[in-house]
Amino acid sequence: MVRKAPREDVNDDGLTVGPPKEWAAGMPGVTRSLLASHAQMGAGRTLLTLARVNQKDGFDCPGCAWPEGEHRSPAEFCENGAKAVAEEATTRRITRDFFAAHTVGELAERTDYWLGQQGRLTEPMHRPAGSDHYVPVTWEKAFAIVAEHLRALAGPDEAVFYTSGRTSNEAAFAYQLLVRRFGTNNLPDCSNMCHESSGSALNQTLGIGKGTVSLEDLHRADLVFVVGQNPGTNHPRMLSALERAKRNGARIIAVNPLPEAGLLRFKNPQRPSGLMGRGTTLADRFLQIRLNGDLALFAALSRLLLEAEDAAPGSVVDRDFVETHTHGFDDWARSVRDLDWADVEEATGLERSAIEETAGDVLGARSVIVCWAMGLTQHKNSVATIREVVNFLLLRGNVGRPGAGVCPVRGHSNVQGDRTMGIYEKPPEHFLDALREEFGFEPPRHHGLDTVEAIRALREGEAKVFFAMGGNFVAATPDTAVTEAAMRRARLTVQVSTKLNRSHAVCGEQALILPTLGRTERDGDRSVTVEDSMGLVHASRGRLRPASAELLPEVAIVCRLARELFGADPHVPWEEFETDYDAIRDRIARVIPGFGDFNARVREPGGFALPNAPRDERRFPTATGRANFTVNALEVLRVPAGRLLLQTVRSHDQYNTTIYGMDDRYRGVRGGRRVVFVHPDDLAERDLADGDMVDLIGEWPDGERRAEGFRVIAYPTARGCCAAYFPETNVLVPLDSVAETSNTPTSKSVVVRLSRCDLGGSQPE
Repeated sequence: MVRKAPREDVNDDGLTVGPPKEWAAGMPGVTRSLLASHAQMGAGRTLLTLARVNQKDGFDCPGCAWPEGEHRSPAEFCENGAKAVAEEATTRRITRDFFAAHTVGELAERTDYWLGQQGRLTEPMHRPAGSDHYVPVTWEKAFAIVAEHLRALAGPDEAVFYTSGRTSNEAAFAYQLLVRRFGTNNLPDCSNMCHESSGSALNQTLGIGKGTVSLEDLHRADLVFVVGQNPGTNHPRMLSALERAKRNGARIIAVNPLPEAGLLRFKNPQRPSGLMGRGTTLADRFLQIRLNGDLALFAALSRLLLEAEDAAPGSVVDRDFVETHTHGFDDWARSVRDLDWADVEEATGLERSAIEETAGDVLGARSVIVCWAMGLTQHKNSVATIREVVNFLLLRGNVGRPGAGVCPVRGHSNVQGDRTMGIYEKPPEHFLDALREEFGFEPPRHHGLDTVEAIRALREGEAKVFFAMGGNFVAATPDTAVTEAAMRRARLTVQVSTKLNRSHAVCGEQALILPTLGRTERDGDRSVTVEDSMGLVHASRGRLRPASAELLPEVAIVCRLARELFGADPHVPWEEFETDYDAIRDRIARVIPGFGDFNARVREPGGFALPNAPRDERRFPTATGRANFTVNALEVLRVPAGRLLLQTVRSHDQYNTTIYGMDDRYRGVRGGRRVVFVHPDDLAERDLADGDMVDLIGEWPDGERRAEGFRVIAYPTARGCCAAYFPETNVLVPLDSVAETSNTPTSKSVVVRLSRCDLGGSQPE
């Protein structure tokens, strides 16, 4: 069987390619921010809106989860943050006339870029069974349809309730309460596809599934590793923090298969030298690692540190920390000493001398932070890799002291807060006990479905209703053909959304679109709260008039559905929750540790920090009561002859599945997205040249997967590796190719071959 992705925009007639940039931001970043904002919002609305992004009395950016810090710029946003705000605060509108003019089938043929550019959704829409059009529906009828389908199920586990990031703490808490009140833990979320591996590894080793550093720690570090991450595009405000660390004397090591402009040189647009001068060189060392080589790198660094300790006992290993606070050191140390250097060099693609020089950087640093993103989390051995990063840090006591620790950089605003609020398919017993004590009903105890398991259940007909609180599930998930077929088998799909996306067009027998307020918009006189990537909780309050009088806040959607589903509920005051968010926060304070006196504390400017035992107390709530060293076998990922190892990446004109435009300025791509970045020597070995057209083909036991019509770009990526944008290449990632333990799709290590083609179809190989 050959599975293919839709060839939506194969004919990129306007595609041009130039040299990649060697620096990020500067005046082009300012110009693009303003142009994108003006195009969507107009001049006055742009000034009004951008002035409130990430301000203490404003709203949290709907983009990434990077923290703001105590001292904020008047323009506390980045280029992609401005684009995210502009997309939400756009003056463009989708009305019932749009849906009358476009069938569901026609919308399914459009690109996500086209769908997103149509504007804000303005009223609830219903696709009846047997119809190919959405038609208007009242809110009351919409809730009745959902409740009717839920009641008709053979059991609660036949429903799936998905959550993307951006949902507020208040809405997320109410949502998980509704789902557990209904009787299931089927609460997959976008974490399952990104940082689930981080949470799994950190819970096992440190006892908390979050990072252990603050923004101030990053500023104070002596050495910062930025691994498998492209902050210039995905977390641009992080570059300001790295610049400050550099000015304070830190060294920065970038570890990535691709050279990323933001880590080479940063021209801070909030500084005159950033607009007019050369800017700041950030990375002191660039380790161009082979995909999936990170476990080998950190294990090798640790071996070199142990050997340095052997040569000068007591000068390298933090013996007091290891003996007092850790478990499993001896077994781990024996395994690391047995590393084979030939395997390390093959796995990393690095010369031993480069790793030895990096170990020298580590020996010269007292406080070390390792930051990472999805370049580490989306491999089969991702959990083991992150555990090895923790081993490396524990060896010298680099957890729980100023300027040191683990820093998984979350990629979506409040995705971490949603998990804190209970959006999790495997809730801990203490959380369920607290819900029972507070609300007086017995929540389900069995584990629910994660994202991959939910797709399987829909495919097999075991799940029949799919409800999504935000996001673009169809475009975000792997194995595109399988996922789309699974969604179309559902009896009902429901999308709570601000804008149109592919998940509205690839839907069940019946479908509902429930339009909601965005972060930028007024929710009466109420504010909501969010948690950033470093565990700070703060208020967010939009100021714009809602895009339509028909929009409901997410909290109201949850509470009205609950009232329709449960009637007069003796356990949960849904009507009160809908109008009084303080009442929700009071319940959160009694259920979730760290939120005591929630309402008072969140009204303080800047909010408050949640407790973090490893960081605050050097206490590790693991099964052993200590931080755990772990043994992680090095298995070199060897690729068959003639094949390459593919990673899926974002363009600079993209945030997750939201496509802002067709350019990737930092990589030199303009006017198109169907491109694949390949090292010139790898092209020559395949008798291919820059500009040739190829299909990307993944070979798997259940058949081939093919993404058609990609233009080859000769690019300085690591040898044997290539890269292409998602969601176009999600079709190449099988549903069953997942990380061990976390079940995260392996989107960063896909074995592919390149097959020469023209736009009329592939040529024989």
